[in-house]
Amino acid sequence: MQAKPKILCVDDERDILDLLLFNLEKEDFEVYTASNGKEAVEVAKKTTPDLIIMDVMMPEMDGMEACRVIRETPGLKNTLITFLTARNEDYSQIAGFEAGADDYIAKPIRPRLLISKIRAMLRRNTASEVTEQVSLGPIQIDKEKYLVIKDGESIQLPKKEFELLLLLSSAPGRVFTRENILNTIWGNDVIVGDRTIDVHIRKLREKLGDDLFKTIKGVGYKFEA
Repeated sequence: MQAKPKILCVDDERDILDLLLFNLEKEDFEVYTASNGKEAVEVAKKTTPDLIIMDVMMPEMDGMEACRVIRETPGLKNTLITFLTARNEDYSQIAGFEAGADDYIAKPIRPRLLISKIRAMLRRNTASEVTEQVSLGPIQIDKEKYLVIKDGESIQLPKKEFELLLLLSSAPGRVFTRENILNTIWGNDVIVGDRTIDVHIRKLREKLGDDLFKTIKGVGYKFEA
């Protein structure tokens, strides 16, 4: 029997947690809850969820900081993190992606859309799990461990940064348009802006080097090994 997907819901508002718990358990997910970021980190370490749905503004430890801690925790590299927030300003989304988030779900929660987005995220996560190592110029990519090795140093990338690297490096020299990148990495059902791509490219350049990622003005990006 296939194991139920495990989802950790984190919010300091009890009614939000109850709403998430009711709708997710009805869809046969295994659901855990936490009321702040600090508690979320501890529950995530114990349960290794497939997906964390987390509020941004919380006491003790906010969602941004909890996301950063989780991203640095061994054993949680494949865990998807999506922020649940009423704040839809562009700067807030960019800050979330900087912290390592995969997506956003806006309040007020619409249960049918919530379930649809969760299933789409989990499908893409499963499809991206591969067991292969490749060498490209100065870097080696370990797809199973989500690791990049450069100059003998192992670099652990957040999931979306890693997926973006895999996409661009799958065809060195090919120009990937912004639309193609958004549809492939985030999917048609996820609303993100062009600046989201720019943030992830900048982080990859900081970690792996400017020379590997070329900007094609007005079109997109390409990888050059």
